[in-house]
Amino acid sequence: MKTQAKNCSRRKFIQAGAAALAYGLAPTGVTAARPALIKKTIPSSREQLSVIGLGTSRTFNVDSSSAAQSPLLAVMQAFFDNGGQLIDSSPMYGSAEAVTGALLQKVSNKSGLFSATKVWTNGKNQGIDQMRRSMQRLGVDQIDLMQIHNLRDWQIHLETLQDWKARGKIRYLGITTSHGRDHAELETILQRQALDFVQFSYNIEDREVERRLLPLAQERGIATLINRPYQRGSLFRKIRGKPLPDWAAEIDCASWGQFFLKFIASHPAVTCIIPATSKLKHMLDNMGANYGSLPDAPTRQRMIKYLESI
Repeated sequence: MKTQAKNCSRRKFIQAGAAALAYGLAPTGVTAARPALIKKTIPSSREQLSVIGLGTSRTFNVDSSSAAQSPLLAVMQAFFDNGGQLIDSSPMYGSAEAVTGALLQKVSNKSGLFSATKVWTNGKNQGIDQMRRSMQRLGVDQIDLMQIHNLRDWQIHLETLQDWKARGKIRYLGITTSHGRDHAELETILQRQALDFVQFSYNIEDREVERRLLPLAQERGIATLINRPYQRGSLFRKIRGKPLPDWAAEIDCASWGQFFLKFIASHPAVTCIIPATSKLKHMLDNMGANYGSLPDAPTRQRMIKYLESI
């Protein structure tokens, strides 16, 4: 099966709509079985979670008008239609939490929703107030995952999250960073604290967390959420005009975006990746990485070398 034919078919299905995505790997005129959904295990509970999630930073920070939110409704519907579960937000992201909540009231087929947001303030009472507002904005009685955003006042908030988890207000607790400068402190926290999730940046070019944080999370039984999978778009700028290797079809990749996502997803310590987008075509492409096979260790090295050769 030629990669060119796959890409051609995929484009046609994207134009046809979200429901066709999972079949876009077959050439025109051929009916293909849907590849297997890729799920990873949350170590603290053994719950299964689909590997491609949805971030809302910047992309969901829009006003309440129909013109602003209608495209995002299509994005969210495509996410759920193609096996997505985890949606990640934060009070730091402007209106994103409220917009996410409003869209969740309109979208269908959302039974697998795994809600994730963050506390991003100083002080115990301020944190409690902020988390209550997040629940109201998201329109949920229980948040699946509450995270301490960028380690902010983490000692204080961790006590609250432990209490909320014990009382059933949240199901999981975690901590996040998107800054390499915080990795040393984060490593110490992971070594000493009982956490369900940790979130940090990781992609095929920025592999620093492979050295300590990913192995430590695996050792400690902590699930990982991965942000900035495309290095804030710089990976796409790097490969612009460059061909996807023919052998990418062997790992069910029909685009560079899927190539980048499947590299991340194939690390044994990675649980879920949260690319953010406001465009339907990008959402559909991202969700293609939610299905099929993942690269093995030799293929991962081949992917790195191919990108370095460009």
